[in-house]
Amino acid sequence: MNKLFVLILISFNCLFVFSQKELTHVVYFDTDKYILPPTEENRLLLFISTLADVDIESISIFGFCDDRGADSYNLILSQHRANAIKTIFASNEISEELITNVDGKGEILLKIVEEENLLKIRGLNRKVEVIVKPKVPKPVKKKPVKKENEVVKKKSTAEVILGDLKVGDKIIFENILFKTGYSTVTSASKKTLEAIAKALVERTDIYFTIQGHVCCTQYTRDAVDRKTKKRNLSEARAKYVYDYLAKKGVSTKRMRHLGMRRKFPLGGDPKYDRRVEILITYVGAN
Repeated sequence: MNKLFVLILISFNCLFVFSQKELTHVVYFDTDKYILPPTEENRLLLFISTLADVDIESISIFGFCDDRGADSYNLILSQHRANAIKTIFASNEISEELITNVDGKGEILLKIVEEENLLKIRGLNRKVEVIVKPKVPKPVKKKPVKKENEVVKKKSTAEVILGDLKVGDKIIFENILFKTGYSTVTSASKKTLEAIAKALVERTDIYFTIQGHVCCTQYTRDAVDRKTKKRNLSEARAKYVYDYLAKKGVSTKRMRHLGMRRKFPLGGDPKYDRRVEILITYVGAN
């Protein structure tokens, strides 16, 4: 292989590994404001959407002001700006447990520049910096091979639906994961959702409520649906599954849908709180 090509390839790989250490984003504010302008909010939401497949270790949020105003005022304003960005992250299903720093740093001193550049420089200093640190992948350890008589196969969601059920049973749609901030499922989940739909078409004796959930929001609030900008993401997820099942042949008379906001977190990895489950409300004769 050409030595020059190998050198370029090695350099590219090193650059890629280095770039994975931190992901950064900066948003800018109007004078004396800590509410993010719409254009800057859209830029931030686009950045958050790129984090869906990132295994995040920590997020740091730092607020800043320009050089005008008293020191005490600038410290408070910069903290408000950092807090505002934290709220947007939480409203879009980024766990607050990952946000390790939310600090207002006060003013950035104005460097000596030409008079005509003052407004531009000050505008760039009214900002919040976001630093996302991904986790370093750990070496995968091979699991010991179990003997055949030790293997216990867990039932799939479709198999649970076709089994013995009673009123009040809750069935979590296992392996149905939603895209962060959206009501649509990941591509890897669609085959499993199709199998669940087939089981529910076959199981005509049960009536149920589809319950949608979200992760990471404060005070059991609902999350924002990035597609519609409405704070009803748990309801949108339940409705997405409802429409999918209806399209696959499940009678709409047998099901209803309901958004549960963040009332019932499962604990553990936040991605499992971005879920849908069904509550059995009636079991009749098949």
